[in-house]
Amino acid sequence: MTKARVALIVGIICISIFPILVKLHLTSGVISAFYRMAIASAVILPYVLIFNKFRLPSKRMLLLSILCGIIFGADVAVWNIAIQESTATQATLLTNLSPVWVGIGAFFFLKDKPTQNFWIGTVIAIFGMVLLVGFSTFLNFNFNVAFCFGVLSGMLYAVYMLTSKNILNEIDVTSFMTISVVSSAISLGLISYLIGASFTGFSDLAWFVLLIQGLVCQLLAWLLISYATKNMRATRVSVSLLGQAVLATLLAWLFLDEKITLQMILGGFFLLFGIRITFYQKQLSLKKLVLKRKQYKVNLTLKP
Repeated sequence: MTKARVALIVGIICISIFPILVKLHLTSGVISAFYRMAIASAVILPYVLIFNKFRLPSKRMLLLSILCGIIFGADVAVWNIAIQESTATQATLLTNLSPVWVGIGAFFFLKDKPTQNFWIGTVIAIFGMVLLVGFSTFLNFNFNVAFCFGVLSGMLYAVYMLTSKNILNEIDVTSFMTISVVSSAISLGLISYLIGASFTGFSDLAWFVLLIQGLVCQLLAWLLISYATKNMRATRVSVSLLGQAVLATLLAWLFLDEKITLQMILGGFFLLFGIRITFYQKQLSLKKLVLKRKQYKVNLTLKP
């Protein structure tokens, strides 16, 4: 479990730079999503074929993995548009409501039901998120297309997390990621072509940003997060991903000269504290198990 948590932390760090890159608005939202998946596909596909790392799953798992990729690609495209058409803070807050949708979905469809600590931690983490972006931002939402896209992004994200959790119980991470990113790239490529988006003519900086998105924000990040999802509860992973908001705020302060206030610091504290609560129950259960084991040993020594 320690390896899974480390993988999750590193993965969160990798995806935290994504809103900053999208906020530069160097390409359209859909094209940005396409190249993110296409670049990741161009790296992982030759790797798995050359080194024989790909394992063809059953027909059912293959179709679900393809569906997962299409859903995730749509999520990234929708989120990109939400960021570019409104603000990064509004889009980030709305898409990071996904733990609520994940919790509801897990309650109805997964064997591992959300625990009481999950709901408590989620409420505290979302309160921290609202505090982080500011109550005024939350109260002054514009209920327009960008708002709807932000909410839709969170829902798609939740569907992806729940579906991928079931798939990763059956197949390995590398095979799943290969199928997922390739199907994402193909579906986003078709959508980009149908809407008449331009695939070329970008600046050198835009190509560099697209490269970072594909290699770091997608390939590296989601290999690590998928590994964590395979070995942890989907609900815990989804709440932990809220931590990217804190890192994104720090990166915006470092590179975009955005201010950090005391309220934002408090919001980050509550957000991380809420995430910590979702992990508390299992640690408590382990402590009880250790105590019971010690008690059992004591009882054995007392027997005549």
